[in-house]
Amino acid sequence: MLYRVWQMVKTGFMAILCVAGTAHASGLDTPSEEIVLTITGQINASNVDGAAVFDLAALKSLGAEEFATTTIWTEGENRFTGVPLSALLSAIKVETGTFKATAINDYSITFPVAEALEDSAMIAYAMNGDPMSVREKGPLWILYPYDSETKYQSEVYYSRSIWQLDRIEILAE
Repeated sequence: MLYRVWQMVKTGFMAILCVAGTAHASGLDTPSEEIVLTITGQINASNVDGAAVFDLAALKSLGAEEFATTTIWTEGENRFTGVPLSALLSAIKVETGTFKATAINDYSITFPVAEALEDSAMIAYAMNGDPMSVREKGPLWILYPYDSETKYQSEVYYSRSIWQLDRIEILAE
């Protein structure tokens, strides 16, 4: 009888290890702080109920990028820090489809994932070294290095520069 109980405990323990290993195999840790970004849709890596959710620390763990640029919404040149959009898409293992970004106020934009992978866009979480509040277009803002190429100084890219970003959906092509 004791042997049978031990076998049941051992089998249960192995099942727990397998589930934990599967969750970690996706490469996305489960956030422990406030969720700032939720990604759903046609994604190939998730960490919570088929979605990829990120707190600020999880976004930062994908690698930071910085660039200085002027924008049509801020005064003078500012230095922005964030995760490259290409790194985020790589983390959720997405290479095709349509990228739909939505802000806290439900404003949304869509554009091809292929363009997001090619362009130098970032999801900024800091301006001049400081976190961005909702009042300052944060906590997340899709930005391009507008001063680096004239193509970024167009209505197409300005419309994709969604601030107060809180969710992304990847749609099938």
